[in-house]
Amino acid sequence: MRHLPLPALTVLALATASAYAAGDARADDNTVVIAGQRVSLARAIAAQEKADNIVSVVSSDDIGGLPDKNAAEALARLPGVAVQRDQGEGRYVVVRGLDADLNAVTINGALVPSPEAGRRAVALDVLPAGLIRSLEVSKTLAPDQDASSLGGTVEIKTLSAFDLPGKVLTVGAAASRDTNTDRTSPSGNLLWAQRFANDTVGVAAGLSGEKRKFGSDNVETGGAWSGNRLGGFELRDYLPVRERHAAALNLDWRPDAASSYALRGFVSRFSDDEVRDRLTVSSISNDAEALAEGETAKARLERRLRQRKVTQEIGSLTASADNRFDAWKLHLEAAASRATDDTPESINDARFRSSANGVGFTNTVAPRLVAPASAFDASSYALNTITLQQRYSEDKATQARFDLGRDLDMGDWKSAIKFGAKASRRDKDNDTNQWAYNSSKSSSANYWGAGSTSLSAFVRPDTLDYAFGPIGQAIDPAAVRARIAGLPRAGAQLAAESALDDFAMQEDIDAGYLQGTFGREGWSVLAGVRAEHTRFTAAGQQVDGDTISAHRAGRSYTNWLPTLQGRFEVDGATSIRAAWSNAVVRANFSQLAPGISLDSSTEATIGNPDLAPLKSHNLDLGIERILGKDGTLSAYVFHKDIKNFTYATNLAGTGQWADYTTATSYANGSSAKVKGIELSYQQPLRMLPAPFNGLLVGVNGAITSSDAIIDSFSAEAGARVTRKIRMPGQSNRMANVMVGYEYGPVSTRVAVNYKSPFLLELGGDVLDPMQDHIVDSQKQVDLSLAWQFGRRWQLSFEASNLNNEKYYVYQGVKAHNMQYEQYGRTYKIGLKASLF
Repeated sequence: MRHLPLPALTVLALATASAYAAGDARADDNTVVIAGQRVSLARAIAAQEKADNIVSVVSSDDIGGLPDKNAAEALARLPGVAVQRDQGEGRYVVVRGLDADLNAVTINGALVPSPEAGRRAVALDVLPAGLIRSLEVSKTLAPDQDASSLGGTVEIKTLSAFDLPGKVLTVGAAASRDTNTDRTSPSGNLLWAQRFANDTVGVAAGLSGEKRKFGSDNVETGGAWSGNRLGGFELRDYLPVRERHAAALNLDWRPDAASSYALRGFVSRFSDDEVRDRLTVSSISNDAEALAEGETAKARLERRLRQRKVTQEIGSLTASADNRFDAWKLHLEAAASRATDDTPESINDARFRSSANGVGFTNTVAPRLVAPASAFDASSYALNTITLQQRYSEDKATQARFDLGRDLDMGDWKSAIKFGAKASRRDKDNDTNQWAYNSSKSSSANYWGAGSTSLSAFVRPDTLDYAFGPIGQAIDPAAVRARIAGLPRAGAQLAAESALDDFAMQEDIDAGYLQGTFGREGWSVLAGVRAEHTRFTAAGQQVDGDTISAHRAGRSYTNWLPTLQGRFEVDGATSIRAAWSNAVVRANFSQLAPGISLDSSTEATIGNPDLAPLKSHNLDLGIERILGKDGTLSAYVFHKDIKNFTYATNLAGTGQWADYTTATSYANGSSAKVKGIELSYQQPLRMLPAPFNGLLVGVNGAITSSDAIIDSFSAEAGARVTRKIRMPGQSNRMANVMVGYEYGPVSTRVAVNYKSPFLLELGGDVLDPMQDHIVDSQKQVDLSLAWQFGRRWQLSFEASNLNNEKYYVYQGVKAHNMQYEQYGRTYKIGLKASLF
């Protein structure tokens, strides 16, 4: 592994900045002063102060000032916001301890549908940070906003030509280095914005592309613990290649001061081409059928391969018009969005089986395999089965809305009224197909054909570079595909697996609202109500043995959602905010899917399209103080009372499932609560003597707690039993610390992001806390450095995960591994040119 001379670069940056601060640089026409971090702080503060509701903002300079690969990682810098990572990259955003599926995401006002088949959460790693003008998280909702978020609504805004004082054309290129695999990845971007026709027409366009080659090393048990004994584990070597391509085009026409028209388009394409090679230990042959650390026994060994390329696309197009007629303001908007998740025929699982004596493990946190040499010899393994999978999901959303408002003449009161309506239509579809080939010659339909079955015929010459010990030679995906390339698919199709996850759902929401604002002598009040009527229909499959039949369901309901929010300006710099609001979020699509699988006469898996939506009554109270021109200090407390919390449960022993031992489904819990406090401080330290007056600091954190009541059937008690849990995804403590320096041509920043352990999901027995899956605390350190030379050129250096943080999930107690994964560090160097 090779590492760049990071300390030398940091010292060089600070030395240069100190020289400028001490006056060594001569101020002339060629002097360039970077003020991006300070400008971005001022812009974010202004946006937060202007809002009637409680929002947190990240501006484009903030995003560009940190090594944030995507929108999720940029949002993780905000108070009360955490990020869930996948392969070391930020993917989903958690707001105030509530799962990503309970948040809403919009781009330029258009709802962003989810590419993933069963989820509402939007994987924000499909959105490159470079094309984003600002990110706003609304933590309390106004009546004119969709009520579909319990944690927060993330509003993504792309660049408009009217955001800039003049024309802009920038081109950038960069290369990053992954220390885990020693592979280099290129990226590039282009941004152009200009106004025409006497500043009445604006055009802004951006392109962004990245091809990231990296790797991770993983060892996991899947929760195969019985006390302190382990029933199996897997060594996994990942080699993904991720590509991101995105484009944004914004057109604005402002013919006069009373009229404005806009067309906003955004498209993003994200692909994940992954090879996962693994060695699996299972079927322990001793009396306990599990191993204690240091103990050995005979066990089944399998070399397994998965190779698939997932391509996710998100596109949105929004047209809007704003007009003023005397005292009235009219806003019209129409938008269409589409998200797809396409996985063409992939190797879902190619298995080669062996067995050996003397198999064991050491280290319960990151198990290391103890085994004879034959365990790593390809000639010891024989082909067992090959399964293929194809999946395509599509999520389409359209919406149309109008908003009409005017200021009111009420004497000393500064007042306004606003009302409007919105119609939203959403269609979510999923289609999955799966095939299997094995050694059976009795039916040629799924026979894998003649040829060698030794793993030796399917491997490459190279040995896997795996951090936790040997695995063996790498399996060649091309060799596996070649073996079954000419075989028929029809007879090998797995009917039940191909039908159960297929569904089509429609969710139509019609909404209307009325709100008023009133202000006088430092007081500002927002009051109103929103009504949302939902119509939901779903079609799926019921699988009973070899019989597959259609299954349909639907329901409709109306929610009334009042809100009252107030603000009082104590003085010119200090304000107090309070809010009472309500929200409603529909259950996940995977939970609503009407599929029923009767796995046996005593086991079943049941979707529940009759799930009620989650409702939340929210209270917020906070104080904010502006420090100088671009600093802020704030503190907020919040409380959320949630009804109809959704969770997995066992219906066995009740109703039509009375004779079943396992009937896994989803249910609404009676109640759940989330409460906490958010603290934030950020400020440029101009008051300090040179050279320290170039310092910027930012600290924010949140302390939260939650509890939810669930119940499930207990065979031991012979009845349904309740249990109190904390909300999945909720960390008790989250914190961000940033120290920056900005003077002359140099801008540098170090940032630390931390979150404490959280509940990932419940185990097989939801009543047993020792089966809970817990994600351990995570702390990541990042650094960025920018050096402007001349007026047109900027050199940048970024370092991600400097502390080489791991991702660790445990079961019940910290010593019991569920998943341990490491990614290494990533260094990136880039050059940007401002052509005009």
